[in-house]
Amino acid sequence: MLTRPFTPLRIGLLGAGRVASQLGPALVAAGHSVAFVWNRNHDRASAVAAKLPGAQVLGDVASPLPPADVYLLAVPDAAVAPLLAAASWPEGALVAHLAGALPLSVFDAQPAIRGGVFYPLQTFSPGRAIDWPAVPLCIEARDLAAETTLLDLAGSLSQRVLRLDSAQRLKLHVAAVFANNFTNHLLGIADALLAEARLPAELLAPLVRETVDKALANPPFAVQTGPAVRRDAPTLAAHAAALAAHPAWQALYAQLTASIQAQL
Repeated sequence: MLTRPFTPLRIGLLGAGRVASQLGPALVAAGHSVAFVWNRNHDRASAVAAKLPGAQVLGDVASPLPPADVYLLAVPDAAVAPLLAAASWPEGALVAHLAGALPLSVFDAQPAIRGGVFYPLQTFSPGRAIDWPAVPLCIEARDLAAETTLLDLAGSLSQRVLRLDSAQRLKLHVAAVFANNFTNHLLGIADALLAEARLPAELLAPLVRETVDKALANPPFAVQTGPAVRRDAPTLAAHAAALAAHPAWQALYAQLTASIQAQL
């Protein structure tokens, strides 16, 4: 995080979902203020604003927005462009979206806005606390002044602040989907298979932890293990047979096996 003094900022928070509900309190804890919270669902906006001292609940973005130093769009990717077009932004407003895969060019249709990106590389779930100093925050902006403001804002939250262009951020987002979403899906399949066999899910915990620790300490392809690496045909066939009741998982097993073997 920033070790030098910084100017506290007034933040306009548009969105009241998983990210906004975690980011708002983190901004306040870092010394900033949230001027308002907006969401299509008024009750959700009210719930987030209730945790942010002095934050008002905004009912309509078509009316001139309250003043803020930075407007953060914590909304789904598909909602960013329509929100940019619908809101009544102050002239020269600094507006940043939080999306990993959305390019900076989404602001091209709004030349009066100083557009930017404030992308936190993390998964957000209700009831899970976020260690913000460890979260990589990826910054991009249309002008140097906007970039400086976003870098300072990011630095007040995190020790891992990066300047990334849209192409780099897209690749990072794809990598994050493989590392997070797909991994979690595979763990879900494993959990379901154990449940079918009336086995406890915690049996896999030491294996999963060692796998992740090893992959983070080494190039993951270099430490790959298992029957695919060994080209253990009898075991691969036995696994395919065991998955006969789940054709989609059986096909996924075959695809992943082929992908592993293609890296050998």
